[in-house]
Amino acid sequence: MNQQTGKVRVLGIGIDPLTTDQLHERITQIIDSGRKALVLNVNVHCMNLAQRHPWLKELLNSAEVVFCDGAGVRLGARLLGYELPERITYADWMWQLAELASTRGHTLYFLGSAPGVAARAADVLRARFPALEIVGAHHGYFAKEGGENDAVIAQINAAHPDILVVGMGMPLQEQWLAQNWDRVDAHVFLTGGACFDYVSGTLRRCPRWMADHSLEWLYRLLQEPRRLFRRYVVGNPTFLLRILLERARMGRRSA
Repeated sequence: MNQQTGKVRVLGIGIDPLTTDQLHERITQIIDSGRKALVLNVNVHCMNLAQRHPWLKELLNSAEVVFCDGAGVRLGARLLGYELPERITYADWMWQLAELASTRGHTLYFLGSAPGVAARAADVLRARFPALEIVGAHHGYFAKEGGENDAVIAQINAAHPDILVVGMGMPLQEQWLAQNWDRVDAHVFLTGGACFDYVSGTLRRCPRWMADHSLEWLYRLLQEPRRLFRRYVVGNPTFLLRILLERARMGRRSA
C-alpha cells in the first residue's frame, strides 16, 4: 500500500481499493469541486498493455482514480499481498452510474461505439431513469486528429457535461484522452470500453453464473474467438507470470 496516496501498486500501476459506493463518492466530490479528473479502470488486458506501452502506464499513474475492473487484477493483487474489495465492471456499473447521475443531477455525454449505439444506450438509460440528463452522444468512428476531431470536441464542449464516458476500446480510448482531455470541457473522464454496446443490447452479457465465477472472459472468448484469442489465451497466463515474478522480487527485497 502506498500510504501517501492510498493506492496499491500492481506491476507498477497504482490502483485505488474502492467499493462502488466509495467510487461514487469520489466522482461526486470531483464534480462538486469543479475540478477535472481522469477516473480510469484496469483489467488484465489493460495491465498487459501498460507493460508494453509506457505512455499508458504513465497515464494510469497520472489519473486521480484507478479502479479495478477485472477478477484477474483482484487475484493478482491478492497474490502480492493486497486486497481490492470489489470488481467494478462497466456492464453492470453503467446502470449504477446512471442512477447516481439521475439522483445527484450530474449530466453525461457518451462518446464511442458504432454509429447509433451510444444514442440507443442513452435512450435505454433514460427509459429506466427519467430524470437522467444525457446531454449528447457521438459515435467513435471519427478521425482522431484534425478537423473532425476538433468538431467532436466542440460538440462535447457545447454540451458541458459533468461526466464524459469514452467507449472506444483499449488502448484507443486512453490514447484519445491522453491527447485531448485538457481540451474537453467536462469534469470526470471515464473509459467504458464496450459499455454502450452492452447497455444498448448490441452485445449480450454473459450468464450471471459465469460472471459470479470470474468466467466472463471465457464467455467473451467463445463469442469472438479470433479477435480475443491473444487477449485471453495468451494474455491471462502472461499476466499471471508477471505477477509471480513480481512476487518473487518482493520476496527477495524483504529477505
